[in-house]
Amino acid sequence: MRIENIDIELLKKYDRPGPRYTSYPPAPAFSKDFGPDDYKDAIIENNKENPMNVLSLYFHIPFCDTLCYFCGCNMLVTHNRATIRKYLDYLKREVEMVCEFLSSGRKVTQLHWGGGTPSYLNPDEIKELGGFINERFEFVDDPEVGVEIDPRGLTYEHMRAFREVGFNRISMGVQDFDPRVQKAVNRIQPEEITRQAIDWARELGFKSINLDLIYGLPFQTIESFEKTLDKVIELSPERLAVFNFAYVPWLKPHQRVIKREDLPTPDVKLKILKMTIEKLTEAGYVYIGMDHFAKPDDELAIAQKEKTLYRNFQGYSTRAGADLYAFGMSAISQFQNIYAQNYKELKDYYSRIDEGKFPTAVGYRMSQDDIIRKHVIMRLMCDMELTKSEVEEKFNIKFDDYFADSIQKLNEFVEDGLVELSGDKIIVSLMGRLVIRNIAMCFDAYIDKMMKEKPIFSRTV
Repeated sequence: MRIENIDIELLKKYDRPGPRYTSYPPAPAFSKDFGPDDYKDAIIENNKENPMNVLSLYFHIPFCDTLCYFCGCNMLVTHNRATIRKYLDYLKREVEMVCEFLSSGRKVTQLHWGGGTPSYLNPDEIKELGGFINERFEFVDDPEVGVEIDPRGLTYEHMRAFREVGFNRISMGVQDFDPRVQKAVNRIQPEEITRQAIDWARELGFKSINLDLIYGLPFQTIESFEKTLDKVIELSPERLAVFNFAYVPWLKPHQRVIKREDLPTPDVKLKILKMTIEKLTEAGYVYIGMDHFAKPDDELAIAQKEKTLYRNFQGYSTRAGADLYAFGMSAISQFQNIYAQNYKELKDYYSRIDEGKFPTAVGYRMSQDDIIRKHVIMRLMCDMELTKSEVEEKFNIKFDDYFADSIQKLNEFVEDGLVELSGDKIIVSLMGRLVIRNIAMCFDAYIDKMMKEKPIFSRTV
């Protein structure tokens, strides 16, 4: 699949702040009114109504060796191993609290460790936490078990430890191979160590490798980023995520170290995106949508083709229908009609667990309207099309009446050739995939209110 004639001027028109829709409503809608007791009640209710439903588990490992200036994650730089030791102990305590209310028949179909830098754990800590999880949970026969790693400081023993406790997928940040760019963002990562990590992963039998790149970083040019892409294509990962640099110094003060004048101009940034999509699709990757690319035989591409793709807080996922239970500082759980996010500060996370309470800081209980809109947004972002009659049958509504305002907003995208309204279907064009977040915003009941508040979202292109 190749997107012909990418229109830079049209992309500029839609380059505005907007949610990534890893949840609906977006996280800024979460409320302090939803607390630990609400989360506990939701777990009990979920387990009662879905006693055999499969689970997706997320563990947030927030620690890093150094601060990457582009980072937008909830992370902590520490060189104190006692700090990590304490955190692992509290993670286990949180797991025990949740397991008290889960029936034994619930199996895990998906496990992910994110960060921070999960590979900042030493091999013994990896085996300890992994072994603990394997003891407390039963897994399906072919689970998706992924971990984010940083090639810097990585050893073969780290990789072997991950493999021994069941991980079969890895994702690693590259961002850019250009030394000048790496220096500007405080992430010196020679090409050789990335290649070494990939070689180890393949030797140890990891079934899927994902590489993360970022466009829009300081000193990037079309020519320099093309050289990075050439090297990445040679490495031949199963998946690629090419993220738009979210320059949000008002949310992440450390990004102020990056000088705005060193960033590519909006015009150059969009040309880098255009070149990236053309180069990767020509190399045989399928453009899934937003930032994601996958080889045609990868589960991600197959799931999109079969319309079973899903989105959660880890991005696109092939394991739809699982109840997501998340552990650790800032982690967000998602099941049935609720979201629950843990405290973002360690001291608050620890103190709630010490009190015998779930460390829930904010959350949200969805209304029926939220559930309907989430379904529509999810299918658009995953399938790149929507069948109105399917929504009508599922929710007992008349689509054109229920979403009259949304359809009105879609007209602009129709006029620009980004969306086609074809009878019973809403179809996103290949070019429209580049602005799918904007298209999804047409169905967001909260977006106008949130946009009037202080800047909270990254730009969509």
